[in-house]
This record gives sequence, C-alpha cells and structure tokens, in this order.
Amino acid sequence: MANYPSDDPPYGRRPRGEATSSANRWLPPLDDDGSQRGRTHPSDPQYGAGPRERITVTRAAAYRSREMGSRMYGLFHRAATADGADKSGLTALTYPVMANFAADSAMAVALANTLFFAAASGESKSKVALYLLITIAPFALIAPLIGPALDRLQHGRRVALAMSFGLRTVLAVVLIANYDGADGSFPSWVLYPCALGAMVLSKSFIVLRSAMTPRVLPPSIDLVRVNSRLTVFGLLGGTIVGGAIAAGVEFSLNMLHLPGALYVMVAVTVAGAVLAMRIPKWVEVTEGEVPTTLTYHGPTTQTPRPKGLKRRKAERQPLGRNIITSLWGNCTIKVMVGFLFLYPAFVAKSHDASGWEQLRILGLIGAAAAIGNFTGNFASARLKLGHPAQLVVRATVAVTLAALATAVTGNLLMAAVATLITSGASAVAKASLDASLQDDLPEESRASAFGRSESLLQLGWVAGGAMGVLIYTDLWVGFTAITAVLILGLAQTLVSYNGDSLIPGFGGNRPVVAHTEGGTLDASAAARG
Repeated sequence: MANYPSDDPPYGRRPRGEATSSANRWLPPLDDDGSQRGRTHPSDPQYGAGPRERITVTRAAAYRSREMGSRMYGLFHRAATADGADKSGLTALTYPVMANFAADSAMAVALANTLFFAAASGESKSKVALYLLITIAPFALIAPLIGPALDRLQHGRRVALAMSFGLRTVLAVVLIANYDGADGSFPSWVLYPCALGAMVLSKSFIVLRSAMTPRVLPPSIDLVRVNSRLTVFGLLGGTIVGGAIAAGVEFSLNMLHLPGALYVMVAVTVAGAVLAMRIPKWVEVTEGEVPTTLTYHGPTTQTPRPKGLKRRKAERQPLGRNIITSLWGNCTIKVMVGFLFLYPAFVAKSHDASGWEQLRILGLIGAAAAIGNFTGNFASARLKLGHPAQLVVRATVAVTLAALATAVTGNLLMAAVATLITSGASAVAKASLDASLQDDLPEESRASAFGRSESLLQLGWVAGGAMGVLIYTDLWVGFTAITAVLILGLAQTLVSYNGDSLIPGFGGNRPVVAHTEGGTLDASAAARG
C-alpha cells in the first residue's frame, strides 16, 4: 500500500480550508488518467448514428424517455464518482448506504399499520410496555457493545456489513411466510422479534459504515462532506426513491393479498449484501489503529510531550474537549429525533381520529422531518465548520427551545416546526461532530472514534424512542417531558464546552487535544531525551 505524503502535524487542529495531498494513508495511488474524458454518451445524437428511420410519436416518446433516463443516470454517476470517489472506494460504499436507507423505508411501509399502531396508547398500558420491552429496550443493551466490538474486529468488516443485509433478508422472508392476507397482519410472536432484529441490524450497519468511512476518504475532500454526501444519497436514492417503489408495490400487490413492500425489501437487502462485498479490500487494514476512549485521566491542560519520549505501544486515545462537547450535544439532539420518530404515531392513533386525520398528522411531521434532514445535510456540506463545538451548542439550544415552544403551545403545527428544526439541527450537529473527529484526532484513531460515537448517537435515539412510547399522548405532556430531558443534556453540553462536567470523567475538563493514555514508555528513548 502506498502512503500519501502529508504536511499536517501528527494530530491536532488543521485549518479546514487547507488543501492536503492526502487525507487517507490506506489508499493506493489514485491515478487520474482522464480516460473517461471526451467520450461520447449513447444519448448523443452523433453516437452510433445509423440509417435514418421514420419518426413516429411512439419512437419519439421512447427516444425522449431513453434520453431522460440516460441523462439522469449520467448525473447520478457523476455525483457518485466526483472527487475521485470511484477510485478511493467511496462510490462502492455509497451503494450499500442507499440500500440500507431503502431497506428501512420498505420495512416501514410494510409494517406501518401493524407495528406502529398495534400497541398505540389507546390500548392498555401493559401492551405498550410489552411493545417497548420487545422492540426498544434490547437495543439499548446492544448499542454500547457495537463500538468496542468494532475495535476488536481486525478483519471481516465487509462481511459484517453484508451480514447486516443478509440477516434482514431472512427476517423479511420469515415475515412473508407468516403473513395473513385476510386481514393484512402478522402473528405477534413473529412480528416483534423480526421488527427488533431489523432495527438492530440497521443501526449496526450505520455504526459499521461510520467506522469504514475514513478508509475510503478521497484525498481531495474531508470527512464532513463525505458523510453529508452519503446521507444525501441515502435520502434521495434510498428513502425517497426506494420508499416510493416499496409503497407502489405494496399498493399493487395488496389487491392480491401479498406484502409487496417485503418483497422489495428482500430484493434490496440481497443487492445490498452483494454491493457490500464489492467495497475495496483496504477497508480491512487495521494495522496501527489506536482505539479511542470516552474517559480521561490525564492533566486538564495540554502539555507537550518531551522530545525523544516515545511509547512502544499506544493503548487508548482519549477524546478531546471539543469532541466530548459535540458528543453530548449530538446525543441530546438524537433523543429528540428518536422521540419524534415514534411519538406522533401514538398521538395520531390515540385520539380516535379518522384515517385521513391520522395521515395528515403523520404526513405533516414526516414531511417536516424529510425537508429538515435534506436541508441540513445540504447546508452542512457547504458550511465552513471553523468552530464545530460552538455550532453543536447552538444547534442543541435551538432544538431545546423548539421543544419548549411546542410544550407551551401544545399545537400540531408547532410540533411540525420543531421537527423541521430538529432534523436540520441534527444534520448540522453531526457534520460538526465529524469535523471535530477529523481535526482533533490522529488518523489512526478516527475509525474507532467514528464507530464509538455512532454507537452513542444510536443509544440516544433509542432513549428518545422509549420516551415516545411511554409518555401520555397529549402533545403538551409529551413535549414537556422531552424538554426536561433536553434541558439536562443542554446543561451538560454547555458546561463541557466551558471545560467542566456534571459527570466526572465524561465532560470537557480535558484539553482540546489529549495525548494517548496507557502503553509502556521506551526507557532508552527517554534516557536519550
């Protein structure tokens, strides 16, 4: 493997606008031979010109459709391969990300009426508790283990990514085999375990993808724009296009009493497993990685290491102050995101509203979430994140104030505005966290940091989703409860930003850049120093 030269310091903050010859030492040389330039596209009228044929309305329509499809594919292909993404392996990772978003959308379409409404708050509290126990609580135990497991997974990350798709294929087949076409439902003993499994595997994919992203980073762009690009591709190609296809197939096959969306999910997950194995092999290289740790036991100010003093074995890399601040803020926002994912469904069902009224409530919240998410990712890819921790603090303040305003008004429209703000702020805050991870950590610790941070964010999502299931379904009651939690998270974020902590060891009472902890010192090097 060839290493790219870099003028950066060993690690520490770097001006964000500064171009680097390499941001990824694991990549082989990316030779730009320009072989694709100037090639005539098949949609070009001069390409493959043959004998003239009589033009009819049908032929003209077919030609225009083919031309439009070719242009759309060309636009997508150029965007997916821009900045050398095709040669670094980023394009190969983009396709499984889109497949994961599409699989989630297909599962949501297939189980919309059964899963989210089966244990609505209009039913007994015991059923709600059972729903929470089976579908939410277990993931709260699994999520913290995913990050450390990635640190120990020296090889087979592509296989693990493919398995997250393959196991979802099995779950979808099990659901199809137990589908009751007469009333369009599933047995509870099949539905809930499969729903849990699909959610855990989807979240595991996100964590795995985050740990692999630094290995496919093109030399010309940074991690912030790479993650924003992946999210935008996932939303457009997976959630919107994949969800629309799943909804269309579900509606078409529903007349035949078949779960159409689950068939789409089977096709998508099989394709995702194949695409995951086509990711370049250099994502498996783990030599020289230094695992990260959330706790810190060193001095609270940055002290330079004496010259000549080296460690023979670097054990743990503590996260710096800006990263810890960004983690607290992002986890706080993720609590709100998880709450908004489940709570509106229970509110819509519990008020004995008509089907159209329920659709209006969920449609308004869903549209606000989609617009905010897309806008936030689009904007974060173009922002100059010079002070990422400060942006996270502001985003957390905005989300908390939006939740407080909804609690005071108890209005559905205000809840939609809060959803819009939360989705946009979540995207900007996540991009800011990525910027802190890239700027304040040595390269050998970034993959571990991304995996661990994503595990924490998913755990925050689960906590918010649990609140959305348990809380009473009056808007002002639910948003009052979630606002109280957000205020606590905001307080910890603010004190961490100012270099203190409400929880010893897990706050900002540490330097911006922390030296590696543990390991053994090279005594001969120390003597020479």
